[in-house]
Amino acid sequence: MRFSDLLDAVRSQPLELTIPAEWAQGRASFGGLVAALQYEAMRARVPADRPVRSLAITFVGPVEPEVPVSFEVDVLREGKAVSQVLGRALQKGQVVTLIQGSFGASRPSEVAVTATPAPEMKHWDDCQELPYVKGMTPEFMRHLAMRWSVGGLPFTGNKSREMGGWVRLRGDVKEEAVTESHILALVDAWPPALLPHLNKVAMGSTLTWTIEFVQPLLELSTLDWCKYLVEIEHAADGYGHAAAKLWNAEGQLIAMSRQTVTIFA
Repeated sequence: MRFSDLLDAVRSQPLELTIPAEWAQGRASFGGLVAALQYEAMRARVPADRPVRSLAITFVGPVEPEVPVSFEVDVLREGKAVSQVLGRALQKGQVVTLIQGSFGASRPSEVAVTATPAPEMKHWDDCQELPYVKGMTPEFMRHLAMRWSVGGLPFTGNKSREMGGWVRLRGDVKEEAVTESHILALVDAWPPALLPHLNKVAMGSTLTWTIEFVQPLLELSTLDWCKYLVEIEHAADGYGHAAAKLWNAEGQLIAMSRQTVTIFA
């Protein structure tokens, strides 16, 4: 089932959606997809002229594949320009994901600060792609391609503070404009930045995730490559804190992300 098909499904039936096993990440569904589906349910409750500015995401528990999920939404407040919205994903009567979203219309401002330049990276054709290998890599990776340019692959003992490269959807991709839902999947496709530090396979997962979008969104296709870079800011006691950015191929900023991750090694 394609990413676009699941977005269409949640728009029509947000209160009873089943995520197929091909989008699994271990015993859970891929977090970037879960966030995208919840966001779509939230987006439907907000005026179109108020784009999303930021999402604060907490993965309370694993969202099981092949089990119905309900994506509920509460509009907490609608001001003159900003809407505050709470989204809850429930499975078997339990909250499994929470998202607080801030949607805001544009307004006149004397303040305009350009983003810092994007880092230089090798062309995607010259970068190593992490392949999808059934039974070895997470199932959802059949749908997302990552090509390494900075740092090391997971479990290679690479001690770099940075990791990144190029990312896009792969497989049977519907060509369409990139939305915030696609950006959520592209950013969360990358493994926790702590995993390359390990010399053996171990589990790691996202605990909390905050992502901010540069509006208006750039005109991108789902077939385009995007540039991603994450930096570990601190890690100890089984937890890591990392900040990341996503750009288009020309180096224009798309989104800024921060995650707290858990590591079981």
